[in-house]
Amino acid sequence: MVRGAGDHIFNTVVIIILSLCGIVAVFPLLYVVSVSLTPLGEVLRSGSFPIIPKEITFSAYKTLLDETGMVKALGVTTLVTVVGTFFNMLITLLMAYPLSRKWLPGRSIFLMMVLFTMLFSGGIIPTYLVVKGLGLLDSLWALILPTLVGSFNLLIVKSFFEQLPEEIFESARMDGASEFRILAQMALPLSLSVIATISLFYAVGHWNDFFQAIMYITDRDLFPLQVVVREILMQTQQPMENVENMTPTQTLQMAAVVLASLPIIVVYPFLQKYFTKGMLLGSIKG
Repeated sequence: MVRGAGDHIFNTVVIIILSLCGIVAVFPLLYVVSVSLTPLGEVLRSGSFPIIPKEITFSAYKTLLDETGMVKALGVTTLVTVVGTFFNMLITLLMAYPLSRKWLPGRSIFLMMVLFTMLFSGGIIPTYLVVKGLGLLDSLWALILPTLVGSFNLLIVKSFFEQLPEEIFESARMDGASEFRILAQMALPLSLSVIATISLFYAVGHWNDFFQAIMYITDRDLFPLQVVVREILMQTQQPMENVENMTPTQTLQMAAVVLASLPIIVVYPFLQKYFTKGMLLGSIKG
């Protein structure tokens, strides 16, 4: 098939538009990284932060890791993300599999309860009272249990399970396999793409969580990363011992943003191949 001049023009326009969109999306990220690496001397010489610094320094990162409790906050957030994602997926899978079986008694009622929680919530104050009544205040469990199951994620996994061939499950039941064994040895190995996708959803949610922390946590030793980053971003001055070691406040702020974003940026490419596949398979019925 021979392409005409119109096709080449269209492709060129599309490439230009996509390139511009890519530059618009990437430029802020590059600028944040650039500012976090800019030394004070260059700022004083130019009067502002250059887009591409002639010199780079990691003093802002050293200051953050040494003086602001960033390492402790990073450990708290990592622990909450790992443990929280594990329990999120455990409960989500244990709920999604039975809800995907049409023979489950009361299945429609349970599905309506799940859908109801997507439309209505108890509100901030009742949720706080529940967390307080359970004795979870100033506990890392307060950052995990209130968001243990996401209704949207649950429905995606349920839809994925519904598309798995029912014949293999029936064959396993005829051989005497229990439902737990079918789930563990047959359904889960066939669902790695959707598991990776939903795990990423939960992990990003825990990593970026800020609101629950300021609601339920008052102990500074339990502050997650996003709360510490917020405090840094709100600083107007960064006290230092002498001028030679001074680090611009904006440099510290951008370094904090980079440290908070870097782990997710690093992990995402490894899960990207599962991401699109898991979303599509979980949303198409056939």
